Amino acid sequence: MPRSPFRHWPIACLTSILLSCGGCSSGAQQAKPASAADEALNRIEHIVVIYAENRSFDNLYGLFPGANGIANASEDSKRQIDHDGSPLPYLPPVWLSGDARPDPAFPARLPNGPFRLDAPPVGMALSQKTRDLVHAFYQNQEQINGGRMNRFAAVSDAGGLVMGYYDGSKLPLWDIAREFTLADNFFMGAFGGSFLNHFWLVCACTPVFPDAPPERVARLDASGRLLRAPDSPPSALQGPAKYTASRITPDGYAVLNEQPPYQPSGIPPAAGGDRRLADPSKHPLPPQSFKTIGDTLSAKGVTWAWYAGAWNAAVEEGMRDTQPRQVIYGKGEDSPNFQAHHQPFNYFARYAPGTPERAEHLKDGADFLAAIEAGTLPQVSFYKPQGRLNEHPGYADVLAGDAHIAGLVRKIQASPLWPTTAIIVTYDENGGFWDHVAPPKGDRWGPGVRIPAIVVSPFARRGYVDHTPYDTTSIIKFITRRFGLEPLPGVRPNAGDLTHAFDFGS
Repeated sequence: MPRSPFRHWPIACLTSILLSCGGCSSGAQQAKPASAADEALNRIEHIVVIYAENRSFDNLYGLFPGANGIANASEDSKRQIDHDGSPLPYLPPVWLSGDARPDPAFPARLPNGPFRLDAPPVGMALSQKTRDLVHAFYQNQEQINGGRMNRFAAVSDAGGLVMGYYDGSKLPLWDIAREFTLADNFFMGAFGGSFLNHFWLVCACTPVFPDAPPERVARLDASGRLLRAPDSPPSALQGPAKYTASRITPDGYAVLNEQPPYQPSGIPPAAGGDRRLADPSKHPLPPQSFKTIGDTLSAKGVTWAWYAGAWNAAVEEGMRDTQPRQVIYGKGEDSPNFQAHHQPFNYFARYAPGTPERAEHLKDGADFLAAIEAGTLPQVSFYKPQGRLNEHPGYADVLAGDAHIAGLVRKIQASPLWPTTAIIVTYDENGGFWDHVAPPKGDRWGPGVRIPAIVVSPFARRGYVDHTPYDTTSIIKFITRRFGLEPLPGVRPNAGDLTHAFDFGS
């Protein structure tokens, strides 16, 4: 089993070296002198980022008028191929979660191509949950297949479900997108899943795990693809693909669902140990020390906060060292289903329990609502819905989360904050769902599949579809430009800074 070459190095030393050599990206954003456009941006006094979960652009907005939607998809991108490269005669069955049996709720032998989930012959309501789909770093790259976008069905553990999409016109956010600006060329910052893309939202970096347990380290073939398990079916029609470990790269980067070192964490505290910490014997991700957008905001004296639904309750329950911890973390209908790996600042030493930075900047979702109503939001706010309301397949439906986020947008519009606010609503990643647009050329980490993004502001272009190339690092770039911050080295130089979505008039 390959081991990281960094396994004996202190994490602070490793982080410093990675930053100095461009460990997060090949290009660094350069500071620019102030311009008339920058002066206009100063009219925006509050930036709010709302970060939902796991939907590709085509999955929700593939039918949006004027957007680059499913009607523009090439036959080659729609026609999915099998493991041997041959076109599938029809889509694989939608496999039951954790099983290789077809889900009887879906028709057998769906035609090979995208299909409506909310129309016959499937006929799912927007309030119904689907199963989860694999959305992981190595598998995502294999699905993209060099930009051909034709291996989604073969690689997914959910079979043909990856090609499903909705008529999003029935969703409340669709109306907001019609009213303001929808970006149809916005890509998730990193390949794979939520854990990694939350890091790319706040630091444009990939976390390091220099001495990871060997069983978590990926094994790759000569082309850099993740090795399949020996019993993986030879054809996607025979069952979902099976893979070996995929959480840590062979050179020591964490790319999939490592748990935070601090509570709330998916790892309980050690019996008799510090209840604020995850049990170190269970190997949570070591505390990280990359520079974040929070650090650069604080350095400039700009107020900011990360708000998370059910944060306070999750912190309290996380400090229990007994199982089950199900009130907040559970998947029952009465649980918020808090997701610890969706809280990026909780991985950083600067925001460890007991630090003043943690107390000042990591807040509960109820605080977000109260600050909206009082008109007292900080200059930059990030809001993460609780699991029940984040739209993540498997444990959340589309409609509840969409309505929740649309309601927040309308609350801000009705608040004293509205005249000087810009809201960015987007998704962390595609959730394993197909999209027909190839990601732009980037770096080792991404960008990945296209996702929806909506810009809402009195200054946003009205009824506009913005075709400018963006990715998740564009949010960092926008905040950095507006407040004149130190640029973060991982931000991609070719990604737009979202300013094309605005029209400040004269």
